[in-house]
Amino acid sequence: MTEAIIALTIASSLLLGSPGPATLSLAAVGATFGVSKGLSYLAGILLGLACAMGGGVFGVATVFVQWPEAKWIVQLLGAAYLFYIAIRIAIAPVLVNGATAQHDMPGFRDGFILNLLNPKAYAAFFVLFSQFLVPFTDTSVSYLVTAVIIFMVAVVVDSIWLAIGSGIRSIFTHPKSARATRVLFGLSIVLATLWSMI
Repeated sequence: MTEAIIALTIASSLLLGSPGPATLSLAAVGATFGVSKGLSYLAGILLGLACAMGGGVFGVATVFVQWPEAKWIVQLLGAAYLFYIAIRIAIAPVLVNGATAQHDMPGFRDGFILNLLNPKAYAAFFVLFSQFLVPFTDTSVSYLVTAVIIFMVAVVVDSIWLAIGSGIRSIFTHPKSARATRVLFGLSIVLATLWSMI
């Protein structure tokens, strides 16, 4: 049992915590707006992830395997939304002393939609639930415990990405470096999105 939990935790950390569009967008929000203001975006990311996890368990990943065009459509919608988030981060106006207008900050809805339209998340959950299911005699308990562990890992790794972004927030005290850093984050999100579509 302990070995299964450790294996699940490591696999979840690698699949959910590796640099990608969602994690980079969390870092960008942390760097631009700070941890406390980025918490609503983080909550949206996590709720979207929970819904994607439910979808993965209930066979959305199987649908993607059976009908690749469905995955492609969801992938395109997700990529378009990520590009929208990247643009919002990159062009957010810089105000006095490096502050940023709060109405330009991605919020709960943005994070939720981002992960709900993330086919990579569905594929990750399909792998985790098919390969790393925590063994219990009751299958429903196995799925529940596995889901709780995965979600706890997601909370930790996504919070770390938000904090990493906040850690470089001092760069944003100068308008020129703030603009360059936000554009760099925006481009990183776009590149990570394109990479994940390959």
